[in-house]
Amino acid sequence: MEYVNLGRTGLKVSRICLGMMSYGNPSWRDWVLPLDESRPFIRWALEAGINFFDTADVYSLGASEEITGHLLKEFARREDVVIATKVYNSMGDGPNDRGLSRKHIMASIDASLKRLDTDYIDLYQIHRWDGETPIEETLEALHDIVKAGKARYIGASSMYAWQFAKSLYLADLHGWSRFVSMQNHYNLVYREQEREINPLCRSEGVGIIPWSPLARGFLTGTRKRGEENPTTRAKSDTLSHKLYYQETDFAIVDRVVALAERKGVQPAQIALSWLLHRPEVTAPIIGATKMVHLEEAVAALEVQLSAEDMTYLQELYQPHPVLEHS
Repeated sequence: MEYVNLGRTGLKVSRICLGMMSYGNPSWRDWVLPLDESRPFIRWALEAGINFFDTADVYSLGASEEITGHLLKEFARREDVVIATKVYNSMGDGPNDRGLSRKHIMASIDASLKRLDTDYIDLYQIHRWDGETPIEETLEALHDIVKAGKARYIGASSMYAWQFAKSLYLADLHGWSRFVSMQNHYNLVYREQEREINPLCRSEGVGIIPWSPLARGFLTGTRKRGEENPTTRAKSDTLSHKLYYQETDFAIVDRVVALAERKGVQPAQIALSWLLHRPEVTAPIIGATKMVHLEEAVAALEVQLSAEDMTYLQELYQPHPVLEHS
């Protein structure tokens, strides 16, 4: 396993982050694995050297955090793992049960700490931008959480570059804790982040930890033109067809598959290796509901891509609508 600093911090994280959304309550999503079925994945990940685990309060409405905390305590020392979680989405029916108000953030951090069964969270992230709450209120609340020792660092997720730039500026202006990471939607068939947010992060020393690095399974080569919902995940995934499925997307996947065949690896490893070769990327967040998913992700660290390979994978890309910022 390789380890790198998260942005300009001194925090060392594995180059593969295990996304914990896959583990929780199957009644939330039918592809989610319960506790006992999740256990082998966390154990294997730790044995492979993965020390970075990302969840959110909204995943399985808290059950993912509970499983994350339970299994990490079962297999690892707290100081050996980096736990990331998120706040923003609705966790109840009340008007203050969502968003990034000071009230919701303060209640959410305590609830997440309890579910994770830990005294602190390594990386506490805002899941989305809250247009109904002044960002100053959000930033000051997050700063107070850091100063109280409940979180070590703070991060952000998908938003527009102007929103993130404003957040960084205001944090610097007021002497508040700064976002050290950006968890954005970035993969071979969705590269809109390269226009503004990725260059901003690189300039400001912010680590990028992309979600959906395999485009919700699209980049594994299992999706076929004209085919509907070939997998369990795809059957409950109403978003993929809005994000991907352009003809050029399929053409890119064809190249991923062809390059994988030439190198004797799996398409998923090519897609992950492409991200790992991008200098601004710290650690893709991978999901795994089959052990082979996890094994292939770690093996992707050994896949080398030449400049010609990178061009071959990139040159067919066509712009996409900007989605998933709210």
